Amino acid sequence: MITKDELEEFLEELGNYKGKHTELITVYIPAGYDVNSVQRQLEAEKSTAANIKSTSTRKNVVDALEKIVRHLKSLKKTPENGLALFCGNVSHVEGQLDLQLWDIEPPMPLKIRLYRCDKEFVLEPLKLMMEISEVFGLLVMDRKEATIGLLEGKRIEVLQKMTSGIPSKVRAGGQCLFLDTLIRIREKAKPIKEVKKGDEIKALNLKTNKIVFTKVKNKWDVIKYKYRKIYIRDLPWPIIASENHLFFKKQKNEIVEILAKDLKREDHLINTNDRGELFDRNITEIEDVKGKKEMVDIETEEGNFFANWNLVHNSSQRFHRITEGLTKEFYKRIAEEMKNIFFENPKLKGIIIGGPIPTKDEFIDNEYMVTKLREKIIGKIDIGGSDESGLKELVTKSQDILADQEIIHEKKILEKFFETLGEKPDLATLREKNTKQSLKYGAVDTLFLSKNTDKKISKELQKIAKAMGSTIEIISLDTEEGKQFKNLGGIGAILRFKI
Repeated sequence: MITKDELEEFLEELGNYKGKHTELITVYIPAGYDVNSVQRQLEAEKSTAANIKSTSTRKNVVDALEKIVRHLKSLKKTPENGLALFCGNVSHVEGQLDLQLWDIEPPMPLKIRLYRCDKEFVLEPLKLMMEISEVFGLLVMDRKEATIGLLEGKRIEVLQKMTSGIPSKVRAGGQCLFLDTLIRIREKAKPIKEVKKGDEIKALNLKTNKIVFTKVKNKWDVIKYKYRKIYIRDLPWPIIASENHLFFKKQKNEIVEILAKDLKREDHLINTNDRGELFDRNITEIEDVKGKKEMVDIETEEGNFFANWNLVHNSSQRFHRITEGLTKEFYKRIAEEMKNIFFENPKLKGIIIGGPIPTKDEFIDNEYMVTKLREKIIGKIDIGGSDESGLKELVTKSQDILADQEIIHEKKILEKFFETLGEKPDLATLREKNTKQSLKYGAVDTLFLSKNTDKKISKELQKIAKAMGSTIEIISLDTEEGKQFKNLGGIGAILRFKI
């Protein structure tokens, strides 16, 4: 497997080769792909190449294909990270043959399958790997949808799409009452069919247990085909409601909610009289009716209201509770999927979450994700999209955050180097001679090389460091610390022990 530094040199070398004609062949075999299948494809490509008009170009292409096929036959399987092959006549002299083959296992898994014959080698997939030192988890979400993705360099991969099943808006008609049901409006009562949006109607503040008047926020006309007539002791006429209408029932010393369809004789419902006194009266009879019935559904600010003297629930309040429950379950599913995808990923540098302000904040603040992943959150971004386009918007708006991650890492490791150099000079080296000597003794824990270090020297020092199991850090010139390190010679190390 080639290292990133070796890959950089390799790409520079291959980038200098230009074919006289379309005779330079590039083959990418993805990680996990059957190498024998590629071999058969290239055998077939030889037949296509036989149609090339130019004799020299035809010969060069066929020879290159045969060379690649022979090489593939020597492999038992595709390497772990896939395989990139480059072959062709790279002679700079017209008419001369210099047929070369390069094969590399890249430092990260290849995810592209490619065969191309062109005037130059296709290097972009490998160049992208040069930009990838770690990966970032992405999540864009709202209450209806979530998309989980992965950022590798500049490439965004969609890993999972999820939906909550929550309806997009309140549907009128879930809880309905008969048109002539009486509603108290201040000093008088009138049928619910005459109630208007903005009217203040009688309700109960459940926190203070006081009668109040609450505004009607919405009203809908609805048709129902199944409903119940519920007769209550001491009340002059029944309340007629849809099966899904919620009532308030006295149960022991508590008030609980119950659907009309679940009510039974002798259940005690909460009701009032015209003087504003509260009672709990038992049901004396229930009649189930089928047939078309015009009804009305309303929504109030208080979340409840009195109808035919009985306390009943606000339509949208029940919807709100249902959606809240579905939302929490959706958040749990998202968190579980994030755990499945990212928990064991050793390259995960951080997680960025995007979405509307309340949604993503609810998800993060209520700690749905496991601690290990929650600690990886490096940013939360306000965006509107929760699909693949939302992932792209999230990455675009997170450029400063992503840039800071690289800078912070570099600042931290150089801070440790300078601190060691100043306080424990026997455990640090500067410049080539001392660092090289320490490497040969196996004393180097971390080797630091400035990005612009002479390539020959850099390659030699890295070779020794790898043999000795030392960590290698390539330092950019993008930070003040990186520039300071370069001015000190650009080569240094933190040691495992004094020499």
